[in-house]
Amino acid sequence: MVMQKTVLVTGAAGFIGYHLCRRLIDDGFRVVGIDNLSDYYDVALKRRRQAMLLQSPGFSIVTDSIETPGVMMALFEEHRPDFVIHLAAQAGVRYSIENPRAYLESNVIGTFEILEAARAYPPQHMLLASTSSAYGANTDMPYRETMRADHQMSFYAATKKSTESMAHSYAHLFGLPVTMFRFFTVYGPWGRPDMALFKFTRAILEGEPIDVYNYGDMKRDFTYIDDLVQAIRLLMDAVPQRPEDGAVPESDSLSPVAPHRVVNIGNSNAVQLTDFIAAIEEATDCGAKRNLMPMQAGDVPATWADASLLRSLTGYSPTTDVKEGVARFVDWYRDYYGTPQGGVR
Repeated sequence: MVMQKTVLVTGAAGFIGYHLCRRLIDDGFRVVGIDNLSDYYDVALKRRRQAMLLQSPGFSIVTDSIETPGVMMALFEEHRPDFVIHLAAQAGVRYSIENPRAYLESNVIGTFEILEAARAYPPQHMLLASTSSAYGANTDMPYRETMRADHQMSFYAATKKSTESMAHSYAHLFGLPVTMFRFFTVYGPWGRPDMALFKFTRAILEGEPIDVYNYGDMKRDFTYIDDLVQAIRLLMDAVPQRPEDGAVPESDSLSPVAPHRVVNIGNSNAVQLTDFIAAIEEATDCGAKRNLMPMQAGDVPATWADASLLRSLTGYSPTTDVKEGVARFVDWYRDYYGTPQGGVR
């Protein structure tokens, strides 16, 4: 009889966590989640996601913060997870200017608590979420994992880059296999209300203006949630191994001294913000009123992923077109909030 494997997912009631947990449950894993249901955005949305996950007998969740001393150690000791997927974090570039301590506590201290628990009860593979913001001031695109990433532009990005270094040290010292993935502007149904797609859709449907930063001269590598989840699921089986001779192929971000690798997960297509807004207008059948604004502090004008390493490791590349993904989100938004079809041009 094959034993059912256990996956511990932090941030399980979050946008990405919810979709990933659903996929893991469908694939036959026993999923243990943790989420503190923070009020950074609408808690009711998080509770709704959590309630749907709890309909499955293969899912359980603890309501607590990962940075609380002893919480992660107790979870690891009780469940002995085969895989750990660490998604919990204080997110958002702009909010990190207003409340940096929240990022220090959740992102840095929380990750430390997880690494210490993994040191005591080693899983087969740890997969930790980083961000495309880690590339910081780099202007050479598309971003490759082997590029230097030394000049983060926000405290949020700095904390996430710090977790990459922390995880590398634990991978080297204790032989913990770690994959860090850098997300590129994830969007889709059940998304975060603080993200551009959610805010733009709400404002456009209500006839309110939208804030368009850098006067619309922005590019993002928009990655649909189902594509992201598929990539994470495949990366679970791509366990990094420390190279015996320290030799690493030029295109691989594998550490020469640790079972540690960084992988981009992006659509490999930089989309102009104005085209993204046009896709929302088409999906909502409403015209957008634009409030053109200068660049926000800590933001970057463009992100664009080279996802060839993901493809070489898994055989997979994200493929969902922005128009298709935006339309799916708008359909979900209307269904969830009861927004009428159509609007004013």
